Amino acid sequence: MPVRVALIVGSLRKGSYSRAIGLAMKAIAAPGLEIEPVQIDDLPLYDPDLETDTPPPAWTRFRDEISATEAVLFVTPEYNRSIPGALKNALDVGSRPYGQSVWSGKPAAIVSVSPGALGGFGANHHLRQPLVFLHMPTMQQPEAYIGNVASLLDENGQLKKDDTRQFLNSFTDAFAAWIEKTKG
Repeated sequence: MPVRVALIVGSLRKGSYSRAIGLAMKAIAAPGLEIEPVQIDDLPLYDPDLETDTPPPAWTRFRDEISATEAVLFVTPEYNRSIPGALKNALDVGSRPYGQSVWSGKPAAIVSVSPGALGGFGANHHLRQPLVFLHMPTMQQPEAYIGNVASLLDENGQLKKDDTRQFLNSFTDAFAAWIEKTKG
């Protein structure tokens, strides 16, 4: 039975490089992984006043989708040396109400991308900070900082370099092993 993995993409942009990389990883994932994108662009900003018996429907949908998975793959760009606000909001929505976090215990992996040379290093490491608090054992190696991402994709957002495909394949293999190790 394959492991259900939520794909959380930090970028909301229609032509998102992060989304293209995440979908490429879904297509070439290890056979034991079933990677499915989970929408975050419709989540109202987390506000405890909305945490009632009937929270916003998008929050309920999101929490249910994450709850139904066994692990999480984050693919994100870097905004101002950190993570995008929409991604931080998704973390907050999933972590509440207090004591009912949908994240707790789910193995995670992070891929950061950038059109520049640094590959989203700051976002990758900033994202690790809340994941520690959220009790998400996060894969340490291999690390994935994908710089100059636009040069790796064709006009349709498909991978055009075999070495990139091989790297992402080995990353998903390592993630599958990480999930098994942390769940076992």
